[in-house]
Amino acid sequence: MPFWESTFWQNRVSAWVAALAVAAGLAALLLLARGLSVRWLRGVAQRSRALGHELAAGLVGRTHALFLLAVAVYAGAAFLTLPARVERMLTLVALVAFLGQVAYWGTTLISLLVSWYVRQRAADDAAAATTAAAFGFFGRLLLWTAVVLLALDNLGVDITTLVAGLGVGGIAVALAVQNILGDLFASFSIVSDKPFAIGDFIIVGDFLGKVEHVGLKTTRVRSLSGEQIIFSNSDLLQSRIRNYQRMAQRRVVFTLGVTYETPYEELAAIPDIVREVIEGQAQARFERAHFKSYGDFSLVFEAVYFVATPDYNAYMDTQQAINLEIYRRFKERGIEFAYPTRTVYVRPGSAAGPSIATAEATTGG
Repeated sequence: MPFWESTFWQNRVSAWVAALAVAAGLAALLLLARGLSVRWLRGVAQRSRALGHELAAGLVGRTHALFLLAVAVYAGAAFLTLPARVERMLTLVALVAFLGQVAYWGTTLISLLVSWYVRQRAADDAAAATTAAAFGFFGRLLLWTAVVLLALDNLGVDITTLVAGLGVGGIAVALAVQNILGDLFASFSIVSDKPFAIGDFIIVGDFLGKVEHVGLKTTRVRSLSGEQIIFSNSDLLQSRIRNYQRMAQRRVVFTLGVTYETPYEELAAIPDIVREVIEGQAQARFERAHFKSYGDFSLVFEAVYFVATPDYNAYMDTQQAINLEIYRRFKERGIEFAYPTRTVYVRPGSAAGPSIATAEATTGG
């Protein structure tokens, strides 16, 4: 009897050869098809920039080689007569491989959708990255939980008892890690309520800086001096947060002081001078200017204006231009700024010598 007609494990050698040929050929064909499809779809996606093409390229590219090998082996086994126990094992292996691949595809799909959403909304909504990342995490968590439960159910595990046990154990775990869960739910509150977003400049207590990252447990802020400040999400939401990124305009109040020797006509002209100077700035909107009070050492004027942008550099540039122009106008009119001085009057006294009395002092604002 020829060798290929001999029997090995209830199957002829020819059947084993055919099964191996089918498995190897199908595996090679599937891997080749995956490689060619990925290359073609990525080229199409780069040209079209369409979401559907990006999703197709991503899903095909994330088709795992082990899944393709499992499919090839399962197809080759169809040419063999195997014991029921072995067939059952092969079926379970193929099923677990399929569920794992579904989870892998689902994870890829969620990641691609999150990336696409962030690209579409990043310009209009700075919180898009934070929101999408959080929902993407919960989506992947639910997906893998469902896949694991399905796999265990097909493997003969009583998931009803398992879920009940997980519920009781979950309560104990929740009590043990309540601080971590508090930060987790705080991150969800940050995502949904959006008190700040990545890129916002915030002040929390004595700390200030730009938000760099909002995670599931912590939020990271880059301070002006360069170091990174890390806040617990739950502690952060219990604090009072000042978000300067939401500022539509900046209100500026400043004072200046002139000497008591300034003539009445010049004092009366100062509010108009300040108004003209402020209105001469493109980004400034004049609010008011008044002779505020008689100071201890100067006559005090107060002015208020608005800068049409919250940018701090723009505010400082505007304030500098206003200060320089006021200085120039005052010098042209002979108005003197008050600065720390002391005037001493000497009165002839008794034979013991003159007595000295301080009459007044002036200072700058």
